[in-house]
Amino acid sequence: MASRFDSALSAAHDASAAQDHPTACLYVLATPIGNLADVGLRALHVLTLADALACEDTRHSQSLLRSYGISKASHAFLALHQHNEIAAAEAVIVRLQSGQRVAYLSDAGTPAISDPGAKLVALVQAAGFRVIPVPGASSVTALLSVSGCQGDGSFVFLGFLPSKSSERQKALLTMSAESRAQVFLEAPHRIEALAKDLQLLGSRELSVGRELSKQFEEVARMPAHGFASWLEANPHRAKGEFAMVLHPLAQEASGLAEAERVLDLLLPELPVKTAVKLAAEISGAPRNALYALALQKKPHANGE
Repeated sequence: MASRFDSALSAAHDASAAQDHPTACLYVLATPIGNLADVGLRALHVLTLADALACEDTRHSQSLLRSYGISKASHAFLALHQHNEIAAAEAVIVRLQSGQRVAYLSDAGTPAISDPGAKLVALVQAAGFRVIPVPGASSVTALLSVSGCQGDGSFVFLGFLPSKSSERQKALLTMSAESRAQVFLEAPHRIEALAKDLQLLGSRELSVGRELSKQFEEVARMPAHGFASWLEANPHRAKGEFAMVLHPLAQEASGLAEAERVLDLLLPELPVKTAVKLAAEISGAPRNALYALALQKKPHANGE
């Protein structure tokens, strides 16, 4: 049965033929985050060349390859996920030692970015084998590109925030003190709990990407405290994968720097809560942000 991607496969081979794809190499290969048409021509070429495919989920990857009209024997697939990454990496190295090309695929997007793969890459490199990236889709850069973030272009990638409420709230308070843009991810089963905790970030600008590249994709921008209301406005919004960008502090950053200077003068002389209260009153900076800074400077002072 012909695949709707037959012409893409032909174009992939033509476009990639001039580039060398050596044997005994691990190819870290990005796959689409939802829309199958987002696959790269070089990725298709490498998938056909690969002697073995290490996969976060072999069933998912087998289905993906079938969608593109690529056929591989079942013994070509190796399961490599967060629970067996080190042991499975040894099997990958054995394949590389025999001269095979091995491609690693996570379920969606670029491997080793909040997905398994980093340990595999480190172990393969330590064994003396080359690792070659085959770039492609990433929810991180996709959302950043349409977030309209102002600033110097720098950002912090945080991955998934802690699942425990108390730890997540502490992480958000720390984020409130960071002046740069911050990108983080969340799964649908935790999104309502995160929405409540985002109140801690007040009016700081937030860009939300839901189901990026998929049929029901949404990109929205709002104050962080408004995310819970946005989520509640449509019951379907709680479904799907989320990427989020907390925008940089921009002009507020200089004010926070001055507030931190005041806080540094007060902390040696006063209890943390009193120092934070006075620093906030003097500088006008958000008390939550100053409290997060104070705990970084005096990490054992939670009860003061």
